[in-house]
Amino acid sequence: MEEVAPTPRPIRRLDETVVNRIAAGEIIHRPANALKELLENALDAGATNIQVLIKEGGLKVLQIQDNGHGIRLDDLPVVCERFTTSKLQKFEDLSHIQTFGFRGEALASISHIAHVTITSRTPQSNCAYRACYSDGKLTPAKPGAPVDPRPCAGNVGTQITVEDLFYNVPFRRKALKNISDEYNRILDVMNRYAIRNAGVCFTCKKLGQTVADLHTASGMSKVDIIAQIYGAKLKPQLLKVECHPKEPAFQADGYITHANYSVKRSIFILFINQRLVDSPAMKKAVEQVYQALLPKGSHPFVYLDLSMNPEFVDVNVHPTKREVHFLKEDEIIAAITETIQSKLAATNDSRSFQVQSVLSTGLGNTRPSVHPSESSPLPRKPQPPTRVYDHQFVRTDTRARSLKDFVYGSNQRTQPRTAPIMVDPTDDMDVFMRGGTHRPATKPLSPSVSVQSHLPMSSQKPPLSTERETPIGQLPALSTSADS
Repeated sequence: MEEVAPTPRPIRRLDETVVNRIAAGEIIHRPANALKELLENALDAGATNIQVLIKEGGLKVLQIQDNGHGIRLDDLPVVCERFTTSKLQKFEDLSHIQTFGFRGEALASISHIAHVTITSRTPQSNCAYRACYSDGKLTPAKPGAPVDPRPCAGNVGTQITVEDLFYNVPFRRKALKNISDEYNRILDVMNRYAIRNAGVCFTCKKLGQTVADLHTASGMSKVDIIAQIYGAKLKPQLLKVECHPKEPAFQADGYITHANYSVKRSIFILFINQRLVDSPAMKKAVEQVYQALLPKGSHPFVYLDLSMNPEFVDVNVHPTKREVHFLKEDEIIAAITETIQSKLAATNDSRSFQVQSVLSTGLGNTRPSVHPSESSPLPRKPQPPTRVYDHQFVRTDTRARSLKDFVYGSNQRTQPRTAPIMVDPTDDMDVFMRGGTHRPATKPLSPSVSVQSHLPMSSQKPPLSTERETPIGQLPALSTSADS
C-alpha cells in the first residue's frame, strides 16, 4: 500500500493577542525584567527619588514610584500600546540614542501579561490622572466604570503598579515558584542601578515591611553605596581604576578589589553608556587577571562604567537590551585588563593571609611546617588538660573494680584506697588487659584474710618465684592463714 504524502498545513496569520503575548514573553522573563524596564523609564524621566514596593517576589504586586516629569494626559490612552515612544522618531536616531528605552515595548509587554495601573502628574498639571490597562488598552477600574483616565490626587511624577504578573501564562507562573529568589533578583537590579546613579535616592522593600532592604541617599558617593550594599569590610579593599586611552576612544572608570579580598560568588557590574549590560568576554578577561592572585574558587568585586560614542554601540541586539555590541571590542577589553593589571601590581607589595595554628592531637613532637613571622604574632591559648571519665576505661565484668582504682595520677592529693587483695586463679572473667597480655586481676578479700601488706596495685611487686607471666589456669593455689 502506497504511503500518502502529508498535506501541508495552511499558513495563517496569528491572532494579535497571541503575537503580543509571545513578544511579551521574550522581553519580560521574570519580575526582575519588568522592574528593570520600569526603572529605566523612571531614570529617563529625570527622577531623583525612586521607591519600589514588592509583594510575593513581584508576582503579586510590583509598584514603582518616581518624581520625574510625569506623563501627559493626552499620552495616557496610548502609553501601553506597542511601538509607542517619545524617545525615538526615526531609525537613524539609534546611532546617537541617549536614553534607555527606544522601542516602546516595555509597558505594552507588561500590560499583556499583567494588570497595570498608572497614576501620573506633570509639573504643568493641577492634579494627577489614573488609568488602568490590560492587553495594551484602557480598561475600567471596576465593572461599569468609564475607561478614560480619571483625575485623582498625586504628586508630580509617575506611579506604576503591576499586579498578577503572568496571570495568563500559567506555565511561566508555575516556573517562578521561589518568591524569595525573585525578590533577591529584583534587589540585585536595584543595587546595581543605585551604584551607577549615586545622585538618585533608591528605596526597595517588601509591601508591609517597615524597614527598607535598600535605601540610598542622594548625597552618598559610589563607594559609600557599595559599602552599604556589599558590606563595610569591602570599602577599604576598593581600588579606583581609570582608563582614558585616545585609541580606541573611550572612558572607563570604576572600582575593583585588590588581591587581599575575594568572595565565593562573582560580582561583576558593567555599565556601557549608563546602560546595565552583560559582556561575557570582558568578564572572563578581567577574572583571568585575578586568577594568579586569588585562591581557587574565589572571585573579585568589579564595577566598571564605560562611556563611548553612541555610534560605536549597537543596543538593538537583544529583546531585553541586556546585551550590546560595540566596535573594537578586543582593543577595549585589552586596554581595561592592562589597566587593572597595572593597578594590582602597584598595590600588591604586601599580602595578608589567615593562619590557623595546629591543635595538639597527641602526636608527639609534631611541628607545623609553616611558622608565622615574629612581626605578626598569633596568640595561642594553652590547652586545658584532658579529663578522662570513668566510662572511657575498659571493664570486662561489672563486678570487677575499675582501672581507675589502680591508676593514680601524680597530681592527685588524696591517698589511694588500700584493701587486702589476692589473686583469684579460678575466676577467668576477672582479668584486664595490659599491653595486650592477660594478667590475673585482683579481688577484695574479707578483712580477716591478708596475703601481703595493704599496698596499692602500683606499689606491689610480682612474685619472686616466677620470672615470666603464667597463664591463669596454671597458677598455684595460695595458702591463707588467719592473723595470730
